[in-house]
Amino acid sequence: MGLLTGKVALITGGSRGIGAAIVRRFAAEGAAVAFTYLSSPEKAEALASELRESGATIKAYKSDASSFDEAEVLVQSVITDFERIDILINNAGITRDNLMLRMTEDQWDEVLRVDLKSVFNLTKHALKPMIRNRGGSIINISSVVGVFGNAGQANYSAAKAGILGFTKSVAKEIGSRNVRCNAIAPGFIETDMTHELSDQNKELFLSGIPLKRLGQADEVASVCAFLGSDLSAYVTGQTLSVCGGLNT
Repeated sequence: MGLLTGKVALITGGSRGIGAAIVRRFAAEGAAVAFTYLSSPEKAEALASELRESGATIKAYKSDASSFDEAEVLVQSVITDFERIDILINNAGITRDNLMLRMTEDQWDEVLRVDLKSVFNLTKHALKPMIRNRGGSIINISSVVGVFGNAGQANYSAAKAGILGFTKSVAKEIGSRNVRCNAIAPGFIETDMTHELSDQNKELFLSGIPLKRLGQADEVASVCAFLGSDLSAYVTGQTLSVCGGLNT
């Protein structure tokens, strides 16, 4: 029996990268999975079909997590289809990197809207059904740059730091209702974006990582599975860094 058998998980931004790894891991652990996509329907449907053939209960939803109204419709649709939501993973996010002197207002606003407001939107709408069911786990995907910042990412760092404060505050509000809220702060994870880095830049990143390698999306998904499972029943309001020791 898997860690998440009998649980229903809603994962935003689940069609690729870390999100897709989380979807795969949750399905493998026995969860019924609802996940969202926005601009990659082919990837989303291919992932859903693949896992469905393996016996998973899964459905993909096109939804913009940064829209308050779409988030409400999404939560209602998932509850209609799956009857409840036990685990919410706020993973949707983008980057619009630029030095502060060159950063536009649109670049700032877009990242704060997609990376931070989306966390508010989904949490706001999922809380009531979780409280009604007397249990739930909310997992917010932040970043180590939300802890120590990064040049050229003032917008992204601010959004990810905001997630950490949001997580702690929500955990204090809802703990008495048996709903938990935690954050994960990934470090440099091997994705399509890191594949495009030069060898010189990769060496620069690796020099600051005690484990001397980039992380894998599956390793972030494993921590999500822990926080979504009953193994973490007494863990709330925390930030778990999955960074190979970078944030040490």
